[in-house]
Order: sequence, then C-alpha cells, then structure tokens
Amino acid sequence: MRKVSRSALVPFSAEQMYVLVEDVESYPEFLPWCGAAVLHWREGDVLEGSVEMRIAGLRRSFRTRNRMREYDAIDMELVEGPFSHLSGGWSFKALDHIGCKVSLEVEFEVKSRATNRLLGRYFEEICNSLVDAFVRRAGDIYGTGSSGHG
Repeated sequence: MRKVSRSALVPFSAEQMYVLVEDVESYPEFLPWCGAAVLHWREGDVLEGSVEMRIAGLRRSFRTRNRMREYDAIDMELVEGPFSHLSGGWSFKALDHIGCKVSLEVEFEVKSRATNRLLGRYFEEICNSLVDAFVRRAGDIYGTGSSGHG
C-alpha cells in the first residue's frame, strides 16, 4: 500500500480552495495528465465522478464516490478502476484572515502486478503534484492571493 500526504499554506480561503477541488469537470483544463473528467451524479453531499489518467502511453480511468463536507473536507473512496484500494481526501482549514491550509491524503494499491510498478509510480507522482496544481489554479482563477470569500 502506498500513501501520499501533502499540504500547503495558501493565501486563499478554505471556501475558494474547496470550490476548485469540487469542480471535477474542470480538471482537464489544468491537470496535464487528466484526459477526461466526468461527474456521474450528485445527491446531497455525495457525488460520483471519474477521471481518466494519461501517463506514459497508458490510459486508465478510475471512479470515486466523494462525500463533500462543504468548505471543510472531501472524503474519497474507490468505486472502480485499476486499484485494489484507493481512499483518502482533501481538507481545508481556515487560518483567520491569512488564507488556509490545504491537505491531501491518499492511500492506494494497484490491482495488476504487471502495471503496478509503472502505474503505481506515476499515480504517486500525480498525487504528490496535486496540491501544487490546485494552488496554481487558484492563482489563475482568483489572482495572486485573496483570502476573501469567493
């Protein structure tokens, strides 16, 4: 089982960062490895979405069910995909008027031994880069830094 844990202090509000991570369908616009992203359904605070990864000539999709705790956290669990296990989530902790702390925790294991080394390594790199990618996206969307509410 591989585990990735990343966090960053950002000059954006927890609400602003939550909104960016929640917007699954925009992922292909700013995540270079993301070939497609689909929101399948949403009911109350639960949604299911799929993401297609394009890495090293491979295309692999996975689907997760996410429990949304508005402006606080997004908990993720695997529905289907090339993993035998995938779970984790995002948390967004407000830091008074200076911004927030964004954290990502992911645990995963690839199903196939044949693709474990390649897919496992690349997926770990993807997870390691996600916090930075969303911080850059926040800068593009909100400007250089604004801890105001959205």
